[in-house]
Amino acid sequence: MLFRHRNAKIHRLYKEKLGLKELIAIGVGGMIGGGIFSVLGIAVGLAGNGAPISFIVDMLIALAAGYHYVKLCLTFRDDGASYTYLKRAFPDKPFISSVEGWVVILGYIGTLALYSFTFGAYGADLLGYSSSNLVRIGLSVLVLLFFYYINVRGVRSSGVTEDIIVYLKIIILSLFAIIGLSRVDVHRFVPLMNKGVVPVFLGAAVIFVAYEGFQLITNAVVETENPDRDIPWGIYGSIMITGLIYFLLAVIAVGTLSYQQIVAAKEYALAVVAQPVLGVFGRVLIGIAALMATSSAVNSTMFGASRMMAEMGEQGIMPRFLSNRNEKLVPVAALTILFLFALLFSMMGSLSIIAEFSSLTFLTVSIGVSIANVKLRRKTHAHIGVALAGLILMIVTSATIVGYLLKTKPEEIFTIIGLYAVVSIIAILYTEKTVKIRQ
Repeated sequence: MLFRHRNAKIHRLYKEKLGLKELIAIGVGGMIGGGIFSVLGIAVGLAGNGAPISFIVDMLIALAAGYHYVKLCLTFRDDGASYTYLKRAFPDKPFISSVEGWVVILGYIGTLALYSFTFGAYGADLLGYSSSNLVRIGLSVLVLLFFYYINVRGVRSSGVTEDIIVYLKIIILSLFAIIGLSRVDVHRFVPLMNKGVVPVFLGAAVIFVAYEGFQLITNAVVETENPDRDIPWGIYGSIMITGLIYFLLAVIAVGTLSYQQIVAAKEYALAVVAQPVLGVFGRVLIGIAALMATSSAVNSTMFGASRMMAEMGEQGIMPRFLSNRNEKLVPVAALTILFLFALLFSMMGSLSIIAEFSSLTFLTVSIGVSIANVKLRRKTHAHIGVALAGLILMIVTSATIVGYLLKTKPEEIFTIIGLYAVVSIIAILYTEKTVKIRQ
């Protein structure tokens, strides 16, 4: 999904035009916003020794999705929102872009739940209550409540602080990866596909949400000094850098701990992996990095998602009351709806359910963008073979998640599909109502 406003604060910090290094920082910072802290244990649980390969497969899928965003971004440089691309592709069918917009909001709620859940899990581990679900839930509620309060008051965190958090977590993870490689026992990877080939691809599908965030770069196109050169390199480069970090961390996890140890600590797996590498200090350091990354992501996601909901309310795509703002121009109603649904999801869902839902939603949005690019290929100059290959890859990945859930958790996939159906119907009704009023 596309966090349209999440990087707006960062963009305004640069008085000069953005270059490649700034774009890569935006992309990498967006992707490592809590993803790897959340999904490492899930990946190992599904793929076993093949978990590092799952992250590489995900990187290839993200690159395929990135191709469509690059083409559309460079063609339509006024707005990077995914529903805008659908508007361009289907101007006579406004309900399509409306449904896309509603699904994006669902994605916001899913990722808010994912970030707050992860914050709670790592926080509970740091406090010595890693086995207490009550402490985890309490911390998840607190982080959502705290940043809800901050956003309602209209207090924006310093852009410099945001930058420091982004770069600090990248440095911590990179140094940990370099040090951790020396502790890897290659014999732990034998056999490499100990669970089979299919679980490796299933792992990739379920944890795809870890690559959500590269689309932030598309919103920087107007402020980029040389967009035709730097936007593609920024998107592809940030995906590959993130993929390399994820791959190395997965290698260290599988190469230093047993399968049982990683799965047992699924919600805070990276902290457990850090302990045999750097001792208790390493576990604490990774825990603190996770808290910084997830809290920053919660804050910026609330900020961006509420503004997007307010805009959709103003356009009649969502209920009008969501566009109401207080004296500080904060869309309190939109913030409250986001907060309540994210709170509910975080409290009632498991980490795997939240990750599966978020990954499937992110893929659904990316499929919509891909369809738009295929339809607009004469304008975007997309290579039809490459465009279709990427689209098919994402469809197959989505089908993998659906098939897995149908087999193992049928009630969950039916709930998700039902949610999509309800949201789609509501979006269509609101769009038809708006069209009639304007006529």
